[in-house]
Amino acid sequence: MTISDQGISPETEPLSAEAERARHMPGDIDMWVMILGDLFFFGCYFVVYMVFRARSAQEFSTAQQHLDIGIGVTNTVVLLSSSMFVALAVISTRQGAIRTARRLVFAAGACGLVFIALKIYEWHHELTNGYTVANEFFSFYYALTGIHLAHLLLGMLILGIVVQELRNPRRQRVSIVEQGALFWHMIDLLWVVIFAIIYLMR
Repeated sequence: MTISDQGISPETEPLSAEAERARHMPGDIDMWVMILGDLFFFGCYFVVYMVFRARSAQEFSTAQQHLDIGIGVTNTVVLLSSSMFVALAVISTRQGAIRTARRLVFAAGACGLVFIALKIYEWHHELTNGYTVANEFFSFYYALTGIHLAHLLLGMLILGIVVQELRNPRRQRVSIVEQGALFWHMIDLLWVVIFAIIYLMR
């Protein structure tokens, strides 16, 4: 099988055996600055949430019982699966299996769509039952899950850029796929923390 059969052109970033063994931090400095900035922002919001929760523990605990933990668990499994797909996409790209990498990125994107659909359904259910931002707990719930959803939509856009990169036989850069995977992993990590403090903590 030739290089062209694998979907990699001479202008791609094929990794030599030596490069594969070299240790490097995936992505570039701009993506890491963006990720660390987002983590700092969410970290501050988590601290504020914990302070308000400590002040009104009983009220928060009562409101939490109206959340559908089944949907929360399902969304967690969906995002963890999507992170596995993007990680495998990075590995496939490094190995030159470009078609497989594209399919894996599409699978991650499909998981993102499932997450969005479940979140919209959950919001609709809570709102129609009268749980609005007038309740202190639900004001944090909608803010945290809403900002996270906005990041997930941005992540979907980034995955689209990754797919376009993999479709271009003159590019298919591993670094772009790594950066997309990094941002997606951050989205997953943030959701795990949100799930823990919003759905599980009592």
